[in-house]
Amino acid sequence: MNPMELKGALEAIIYAADEPATLDQIANAVGDEKATVRAALDEMIATYATEDRGMEIRAVAGGYKFYTKPQHHEVVRRFIKSLRPPLRLTMPALETLAVIAYRQPVTGPEIQEIRGVNVSGVIKTLLEKRLIVTAGRKPVMGRPILYRSSKEFLIRFGLSDLEELPSLKEFEQLARAALGADEGIAPIEPELTESLNGADAAASGTAAAEAMAEPGLPQDRQETPEAAAEQSEHTKAESAS
Repeated sequence: MNPMELKGALEAIIYAADEPATLDQIANAVGDEKATVRAALDEMIATYATEDRGMEIRAVAGGYKFYTKPQHHEVVRRFIKSLRPPLRLTMPALETLAVIAYRQPVTGPEIQEIRGVNVSGVIKTLLEKRLIVTAGRKPVMGRPILYRSSKEFLIRFGLSDLEELPSLKEFEQLARAALGADEGIAPIEPELTESLNGADAAASGTAAAEAMAEPGLPQDRQETPEAAAEQSEHTKAESAS
């Protein structure tokens, strides 16, 4: 097929694909060399990058996918919200997802140690939403399950690979835009000082880095019976004094 026909075929394939179409998949479908297909894709990416286009082609998660341009996100978000509720994450879920994304592969106990709260329910939610997947077991006592971010995570956040993960400073803003969760993410209360990545993240001074680093927010804290009993004894002691 000639160059114009090839570009038309590539456009149709990328548009029709539910997930990012890989170079191998596209080349096999059109029956052409990968070098030729890649060159055509590069030209199409440049064409869609012009101001008069409302969409663009991005290389994400090892393939190619259509995305609306950032300047149109607000109007598209309003339209999507009118059709169905967006994927929403609570702040505890977002914080846990951030820990997994930046520390992966990581176990449940390790996440719990970082966040200071029980995260089993949140991990189950992230698995159900396909934002994380299991990655085997850690070769230590008890062999706890390891978790890592998924391909769906890359797609939702518009990332080609994990090397494109933003700084902690940008994470919350990116999450709001990618997940369309303006109502679903509660405001972060910047009351914590220790960061996930130590002094570097703490120096960023951002609410997202601070919230990820310490035991979380009141809405996420799960009090154990032992802790409740301890608190009760402490209260009684104060009253007696």
